[in-house]
Amino acid sequence: MSTGEENPNWPDKFVPTAPSKKLYGVTGKVDDGVDTPERFESFLLGPDEKKVEEKIDTRMPNTSYFNFNKEDHTLANLLRAKLLSSNHILFAAYRVPHPLFPTFELRVQTDGEITPKQAVIACCRDLVGELAHLDREFKREYELRKMVGQDQNGV
Repeated sequence: MSTGEENPNWPDKFVPTAPSKKLYGVTGKVDDGVDTPERFESFLLGPDEKKVEEKIDTRMPNTSYFNFNKEDHTLANLLRAKLLSSNHILFAAYRVPHPLFPTFELRVQTDGEITPKQAVIACCRDLVGELAHLDREFKREYELRKMVGQDQNGV
């Protein structure tokens, strides 16, 4: 401290640690000799990339494949579960082609009353509404607990 007082939380002697063997490049990326992609490449779309691409399956009626770019199991499982709760959906499943690439393929088959694209759009709208409701309820509960004076653990 600037007043010369001793800090009781500091150890008596400072023991320096060995420097890290990792080298940081100009971009701040760890240069460990492996050609790893930048972290932002796993969620930011490139100029020629689309978030979702539909491919209609001609072998099965009312079936489409949707390729989602820069997304993972979190969204895939949410969509699959929500789609399966619909009465018009006969089949909904997803697969991740490779674990190192943030993409998944969603296959949707409907009963013919609505198209697979309409089903996915309705599913996304429902999920956004549910998540907005969850956000509002969480914030309301948090503010109520702050007003009552309880800590974050509810004790």
